[in-house]
Amino acid sequence: QVQLVESGGGLVQPGGSLTLSCAAFGDVRSIEQMGWYHWIPGTQRESVAEITDGGSTWYRDSAKCRFTISGDVAKGAVYLRMNSLKPEDTGVYFCGARTYSGSYFWGGGTQVTVSS
Repeated sequence: QVQLVESGGGLVQPGGSLTLSCAAFGDVRSIEQMGWYHWIPGTQRESVAEITDGGSTWYRDSAKCRFTISGDVAKGAVYLRMNSLKPEDTGVYFCGARTYSGSYFWGGGTQVTVSS
């Protein structure tokens, strides 16, 4: 079992920046990949950025050149630096982890609101 706890959300003006943090607890050594996922009510949760235990990263198109995922999956610590935030980035950001066995675990989410 893996437990995930996010922090760092909040209210920011358009063009501003935020850094989200995710800490994993429990069977951290079972984690193969961690990532950040964006959810708006009425829509499906979508992947924003992911990082593997080998350090490979992936970003969705809207996050490229604005967001940076970093951290150490082996230690269960992942961050998302978000720059040049736009109102459409508003939503709940979840930290997710996938284990080597294919199981997924989710944190409780942190709210990000981009508004003037």
